[in-house]
Amino acid sequence: MTTFALGELFCGPGGIALGAHRAAAEVPGVEVIHAWASDYDRSTCDTYLRNIPGASTDTVIHEDVRKLDIDGLAPIDGLAFGFPCNDFSLVGEQKGIDGTFGPLYQYGVHALDAHNPRWFVAENVGGLQSSNEGRAFKLILSALQSAGEHGYRLYPHLYKFDQYGVPQRRHRILVVGIRADLEVDFTVPSPSLYESIDVSVGRRLSHPPIAPDAANHERTRQSKNVVERLTHILPGQNAFTADLPDRLKLNVAGAKISQIYRRLEFDKPAYTVTGSGGGGTHVYHWEEPRALTNRERARIQTFPDDYVFAGSKESVRKQIGMAVPVQGAQAVFTALFRSFEGIPYDSVAANLAHLVERSADEDHLAIAN
Repeated sequence: MTTFALGELFCGPGGIALGAHRAAAEVPGVEVIHAWASDYDRSTCDTYLRNIPGASTDTVIHEDVRKLDIDGLAPIDGLAFGFPCNDFSLVGEQKGIDGTFGPLYQYGVHALDAHNPRWFVAENVGGLQSSNEGRAFKLILSALQSAGEHGYRLYPHLYKFDQYGVPQRRHRILVVGIRADLEVDFTVPSPSLYESIDVSVGRRLSHPPIAPDAANHERTRQSKNVVERLTHILPGQNAFTADLPDRLKLNVAGAKISQIYRRLEFDKPAYTVTGSGGGGTHVYHWEEPRALTNRERARIQTFPDDYVFAGSKESVRKQIGMAVPVQGAQAVFTALFRSFEGIPYDSVAANLAHLVERSADEDHLAIAN
């Protein structure tokens, strides 16, 4: 039996962890054991603690990563960290490495230096590759490649999760790293392995139906104006593309954001579920004039219906929107564990592999300084 003790920074509500545990159950001879996990948000930690096998109050650490004693954490075989994406997102100011959240990847590097795990999986938004004119991602890859006692071979790829069984157009960069002294080679799993999975959001939310008394399934209170506005918006349309009466149009100068009051389309994957935003950003049912519930959003993120989220309604919304889809994580970890066990699988070329080469460009060094 190959056992991997898993540590996580920026663990979120547990999408990566649950995906790893499910992947281990799928690959013969592999077991994942929870070692520790950390997040700065209390409710998020409570959610993780409640749902992830082996998690305890001693091992799920509510702490700002900048204050966390990384060196003192238990030994691990694998590290996962979905470092905060706020400064790399395509929505917002895109401050990149220069923002408040951009430098937080360095704590993942610190954990690799301190614990030398056999592998790691790092996750961030697709916008990371273009942040700071592309320099930020190259800097991060260089730091990850050089981390630890032996360094790591990197396999960065922009995953389109709707190609991996997730009913949502969610594109995220995952960097798989394997310690350079190990004779293990990772390849990106082929989407063909998952093409039989129905990713239409309507069917995934309807079959089976969500129980009325399911946890986190409270409906959003909406004004009469919002309900009436939604009756004029067809599936796939938003508040700016629908034929709305003047009294229901949004008076927002210059705004043409495509997801504002955008309704889902039954036969297609959902658009990206987000963790925050004001009116019109809650994801809207294709037929009923209403926003989705948190339980429905969680199902789009492929959390099981018995996965109970802790905290206020807005906190739960944030946790779900910031999470890695369980089935997306499972696909990547299944390939990783098969790689370690020498089990072949269909694969494709990593589409960001060309960025791995180290650069001596002084501009990259200038960002770090």
